[in-house]
Amino acid sequence: MLRTHTCGELTEKNVKGESTLCGWVGSRRDHGKIIFIDIRDRYGLTQLVLTPKPSPEVYAKAKQLKNEDVIKVKGEVNYRPKGTVNPKITTGYVELFVQDLEIFSASKELPFPVEDEIEASEEIRLLHRYLDLRRNPMLNKFILRNKLNYKFREFMDKNGFLEVETPFLTKSTPEGARDFLVPSRLNLNKFYALPQSPQLFKQILMIAGFDKYYQIVRCFRDEDLRKDRQPEFTQLDIEASFIEEKDIFRMTEEMFKFVFREALSLDLKTPFPRITYKEAMEKYSSDKPDLGEGDFRFLWVYDFPLFGYNDEEKKWQPNHHPFTSPNREDLEFLGKDPAKVRARAYDLVLNGVEIASGSIRINSLDLQKKIFSLIGISEKEAEDKFSFLLRAFEYGVPPHGGIAFGLDRLYAIISGLESIREIIAFPKTQKGVCSLTGAPSYVEKQQLNELSINLIEKDTEEESQGARRE
Repeated sequence: MLRTHTCGELTEKNVKGESTLCGWVGSRRDHGKIIFIDIRDRYGLTQLVLTPKPSPEVYAKAKQLKNEDVIKVKGEVNYRPKGTVNPKITTGYVELFVQDLEIFSASKELPFPVEDEIEASEEIRLLHRYLDLRRNPMLNKFILRNKLNYKFREFMDKNGFLEVETPFLTKSTPEGARDFLVPSRLNLNKFYALPQSPQLFKQILMIAGFDKYYQIVRCFRDEDLRKDRQPEFTQLDIEASFIEEKDIFRMTEEMFKFVFREALSLDLKTPFPRITYKEAMEKYSSDKPDLGEGDFRFLWVYDFPLFGYNDEEKKWQPNHHPFTSPNREDLEFLGKDPAKVRARAYDLVLNGVEIASGSIRINSLDLQKKIFSLIGISEKEAEDKFSFLLRAFEYGVPPHGGIAFGLDRLYAIISGLESIREIIAFPKTQKGVCSLTGAPSYVEKQQLNELSINLIEKDTEEESQGARRE
């Protein structure tokens, strides 16, 4: 290791010992014959002291340092003089008297200061995200995110759930939003789709007998963006067999109670209130009502309508997805009055924001085919799009259901943020652009030729030249 300690580690017990630190120059204060430097890394900062003795060369190097230069220093740990102690930080009682200094990398002039409070625009911050993420307020958000993810995984593991990774290159199926398509070079004129969710794979895992599945997974939807939407997002995806709605509710409440206690030192009151969709709309005119004041207001909303009528296409369509089971009491209305059919679907709302959605799934082949027919999916289309699922349904399907939690949205609420971009390390703008890398971008003509893809001419000469460039 290049260092013996981190910049947030040295305390009084290290006094008179030797230490080597690596990090970024947070600030430099030149007081004539003595220079003070704050060296910073992810763990904290340590005050460095440099004088012309014992090494004029080291002192001369220190006078040239700029903020965000990356350095290595070696020296002796001493007590800070009286009156200079900073009890607010772990290292605030000591300083390092530097005997050797190495400059790993110099920083150019900064577009904005690496400080807790800055006035830089979001555009500039995203362009220089590597600088933005060095700031403590940003770093702390991702430390919290890591802690929450860890506690969710700990709960899942303790309760017998298996984390299983599902494919990113999959088949395009109707999920309610546009797919991101990926052309296949080895199968010309065919496309993969990036998953909007692992829905069908997790149902297949239940048919396979895995019983309890979870995954912290990236999902993709090509939809218009808002402050709480991104084209790629992270969800905690859960599925289990031989359960009903009440089991999902209870498990979720126990999970949140555990995670909030362990990660946030907060005691959530459970069970969460529950309200039907009909009651929510009649009382609050919203299926995501916010029930008043208070650290965090959870609410279950259930009994959603299974179908909604699309006036433009003149047909019924699923309000959730076509694999959601209808309420047993409403099966008689499937063929004659679909508007009356309630879904075994449920949402979890936090402070008036939907953070999770789930349902009990269909586990009957005949019923699944009937739902496809009701929403206008022909037998041929069902076979083309879902043959793997329908084939699996012929080999014994347990009753099963699940739920998926939008972690970006949840963590934004926990952190008191208005936009989920603040809790995503490398987010896209509202136009779906990565300011850091410039994605999406044109690709080389050779790559398009390998995929047998021709581009449509653009309206402007500049765009056309970019699309055709070699």
